Amino acid sequence: MKMATRDTSPKKFLRLELEDRKEKSQMTTWMLLLRYTRKVVEVPSYINAAFRSTRTNEAYLFMKNKYALVNYAPGSTDDRIVNGPLLICEGFPSLIDTPFGEQGMDCAFDTDYNTGFPFYTTKTEAFIFAANLCAYIDYAPGTTDDKILSGPMTIAAMFPFFKDTVFEDGIDAAFRSTRSHEAYLFRGDKYALVDYDSKNLIAIRNITDGFPSLLGTVFASEIDAAFASHREDEAYLFKGELYALINFAPGTTDDHIVGGNIKHILTNWPSLRSILPLKNKGLDTHDHHGHGQDHDPDQHDEF
Repeated sequence: MKMATRDTSPKKFLRLELEDRKEKSQMTTWMLLLRYTRKVVEVPSYINAAFRSTRTNEAYLFMKNKYALVNYAPGSTDDRIVNGPLLICEGFPSLIDTPFGEQGMDCAFDTDYNTGFPFYTTKTEAFIFAANLCAYIDYAPGTTDDKILSGPMTIAAMFPFFKDTVFEDGIDAAFRSTRSHEAYLFRGDKYALVDYDSKNLIAIRNITDGFPSLLGTVFASEIDAAFASHREDEAYLFKGELYALINFAPGTTDDHIVGGNIKHILTNWPSLRSILPLKNKGLDTHDHHGHGQDHDPDQHDEF
């Protein structure tokens, strides 16, 4: 009987070596992926977008695909949750099956809400952003009668002056100015001052050129979210676990950080301690079966 012999040829050794390397490479890839996934999951998430309500001292804060309506009680730590947190698509049914309602918002800002003489009506409208998309909505406080007035469309379609700029691909944060129809929009270390009514670009500058008070702070390179306070010429800026209240001094570079310090959100906004931070474990799963039948009509009520 012929005895089997081991293949000791160079080709055999080379094949085994390549297979061993491939197996080790796959294991390394999986280990790196697992390590990366764990790190991402462990990174806390705070406020992604915000806009001021027509109700005094109230603002909508957006966190992934959820939101909360907050009375932010300026000048104190007496803030409170008015409503929420709720899924965006529950409180704003017009945003069902849109990126804004299902995945969440990157940015938002409210618009002028007094139409002036001769009618003096109150408008409850806001621009909202997700990735490179934008929509203009009536958020209908106190009801679920919100509606999309324009969009969704690309940012460049809504604001043609952003074509071929860094703002075309997304907006990080924004807040409305006290000057009529003007707003500040932020992307990376840049900001744009725009007239959103006439759709005119006023200026694009470095954040620290237009807001010298932010030089040397975490807000110089990027801002996560912002909203204008109901107090004249003041706005809240957010980045991660930190926030600053600034007097933005429109038309000048005399802005300053109110109180002189950047602060921790949870230290000074106690109502948010039960909500933030969110873990990056993905979006909350949900469906819209039966939506509108058993829907609470006051889900984003400003009572």
